[in-house]
Amino acid sequence: MNEVTFLAEIVKYTISGIMIFFAAWYFIKPMLVQNLNFQRVELRKASIQHTLPLRLQAYERSVLFIERINPSNLFIRLQSPGMTAIQLHQLVLAEIRAEYQHNISQQIYVSDVSWTVVKRIKDETIGIVSSALNSLPAEASAMDLSKSVLTHLANLESENPYDLALSLIKRDIQNLF
Repeated sequence: MNEVTFLAEIVKYTISGIMIFFAAWYFIKPMLVQNLNFQRVELRKASIQHTLPLRLQAYERSVLFIERINPSNLFIRLQSPGMTAIQLHQLVLAEIRAEYQHNISQQIYVSDVSWTVVKRIKDETIGIVSSALNSLPAEASAMDLSKSVLTHLANLESENPYDLALSLIKRDIQNLF
């Protein structure tokens, strides 16, 4: 009988211990979940504080890239007296590619839409300048190439692609705030 009483006592204490454990867990679990959520929010805030300046800088550099490869700015910066259209074309392509390579790491911090806009404007600029060169005679001057490209851009039925790209990137920046 002693053993039965002993086993009954063990079962009684075990059941009461399990009930106390589950009761405590029922009351403590919401506090643990709340604490975990608070830590997640704090971690996210710290992450945003660290990455927001990098993201803004990446958008700034993307805007600068678009402005620098805009033919109206590009030709003023690169063209020199006595230069042929072929020389200017080669210089423009080298400049665009160098600018792009310099800014390629910015794609990490900008949205996919913005980076697609940057790549597309680069490709379109190369295409416009190359197309303009192909439509000119072999002995054309750099001034002829500049006029041809700028005339093409002025005659576009749609909005200027460079202004459109800038507005898309600016809209993307506004979504950060």
